[in-house]
Amino acid sequence: MARLIAVDANPASRLVQTGTERYALELCRRLPAQAPDLDWIFYASQPVVEPGVDALVLPMRRLWSQLRLPARLWRARPDLLFAPSHVVPFLAPGRALTVVHDLAFEHFPDAYDKAQLAYLRLTTRWAVRRCPELIAVSQATADDLVARYGVERSRVAVVHPGGGEAPQIRLRPVEAAERRRRLGVQVPYALHVGRVEPRKNQAAALAAVEQVPGLRLVSAGPVVDEAIAGRLRASGRCLVLGRVDGPDLEALYQGAAALVFPSLYEGFGFPVLEALRRGVPVVTVRASSLPEVGGKAALYAAGPDDVDGLAAGLRQALEEPDFGRRGPAQARRFTWERCAAGVVEVMRRLLAR
Repeated sequence: MARLIAVDANPASRLVQTGTERYALELCRRLPAQAPDLDWIFYASQPVVEPGVDALVLPMRRLWSQLRLPARLWRARPDLLFAPSHVVPFLAPGRALTVVHDLAFEHFPDAYDKAQLAYLRLTTRWAVRRCPELIAVSQATADDLVARYGVERSRVAVVHPGGGEAPQIRLRPVEAAERRRRLGVQVPYALHVGRVEPRKNQAAALAAVEQVPGLRLVSAGPVVDEAIAGRLRASGRCLVLGRVDGPDLEALYQGAAALVFPSLYEGFGFPVLEALRRGVPVVTVRASSLPEVGGKAALYAAGPDDVDGLAAGLRQALEEPDFGRRGPAQARRFTWERCAAGVVEVMRRLLAR
């Protein structure tokens, strides 16, 4: 009799897709093909609108993962519950496996309200206690789990996410240029992708850009901190676009002289991977997971506060645009097929216990 794997596909059903939601969606699409000998059942609170995931819908507006999902799990009694976004229901039966994407809330607790911070800490402690093994999306996150939660290193499996495949959207140069014109973008520019907040460190990115004559900074990402956004807008060398998705974001990547990404902390760092796979030179910092993603294909400042090092990297990117050609080969190390295979390998270990 085949073993039954239940998957919390609720993140994949959300209309706004950030890194965690995209991770859940891409894995849910691929897990059954990676292990056809297992039986799979996916649960969500609403239909998954993107193709590739057939989820059983269990409607409930609030506390879905803590009440509605475990009630169904007690009926189904799966051999393993897989939660791709770190929240393991307190009342779920049987074995469980989850993915820890980052511990940003421990590094920057002031960025979270008290209730949110308490919930993140509680659910992470519960996952550490409840799961025989944990999956971390980077060695940096694995090290955090060991250092901050006392997890035995042997219990943490590092399985990198995907996303290094060739872009699905590729615009004709004329269309990309027209989209940038409508956004008010002037070349040459360095691109920053991510929420406008202290952790993403746009201030250092702008300070570095201001050392490079003729270069501008384009910030693409939702504004979380209005004070930082205001300081960026006050500069004549920065354009703050807010949230940008789909073809417009592709147009920004295609036209960028470089991605500048001096983040203070990243569990993985998807913008670095997105730039690498497009052949855009990457200037980032030696902090958290960023060297894992960039490898030898990125240019590095010593740390997030090394503005001179960032500026030097930007000048090199402008002088040696062919440096970006190293990116696609590095990016191909991170694929969703490889990620799904790694997750299934951990599942099989747990099922064999």
